Amino acid sequence: MAQTNTANTLGSSNDDREESSPLLNMATTEEEQVSESAAAGQGGSAAEHGWTTDGLPLGHGSVVGEPMGRAQWDSGICDCLGRNDEFCSSDLEVCLLGSVAPCVLYGSNAERLGSSPGTFANHCLPYTGLYLIGNSVFGWNCLAPWFSYPNRTAMRRRFNLEGSCEAVNRSCGCIGSCIEDEFQLEQCETACDFSTHVFCHPCALCQEGREIRRRVPHPGFKPQPMLVMLPPGYQTMARQP
Repeated sequence: MAQTNTANTLGSSNDDREESSPLLNMATTEEEQVSESAAAGQGGSAAEHGWTTDGLPLGHGSVVGEPMGRAQWDSGICDCLGRNDEFCSSDLEVCLLGSVAPCVLYGSNAERLGSSPGTFANHCLPYTGLYLIGNSVFGWNCLAPWFSYPNRTAMRRRFNLEGSCEAVNRSCGCIGSCIEDEFQLEQCETACDFSTHVFCHPCALCQEGREIRRRVPHPGFKPQPMLVMLPPGYQTMARQP
């Protein structure tokens, strides 16, 4: 019993010394001030810059309620020869394939967009069959666009590209009042993608080929890491006294 009372007395005296220690009080006060200033700094930066929970500023288009601007196509649908830049040779290749072998160009576009094994064959062979049937039976390529236009829609959604309706609305502003919501706009854009492939099929394939070659590398391209070894610097040996 006496030992218990002695232990309680020593514990209470230690607590009193810790509470009355000015260094402990000063350290606690400094920690509280640092935490308060850090919280105020985070709140101030969030209020000033408006960061979201994903680390994006409020001005970024991913914020809910703020529409993200559509990107325009790198080249027009009638720019068959492409542009005079670093992709000039690739644009000429795309123009040649679209004129002579559209099945190869379509399969190459799907391969770059899908990047999965067998994508080229799974798209090129059915397209070739529809191409031959359409030209043999109807006299023109009227069946392959039904198979190829979803590729244009997938590109437009993946790269957030501007559709035909949005382009017309941006130019003359005559479609915005007819479309009520995003669902109707997407349906209209899908119908425009289909019409583009039906009436301007070679030009549509070439435009998609030029666009995807500027945005996505070929799946077979795998850059190898380069190891650079630097020679050691000039070294001298000092003589110890």
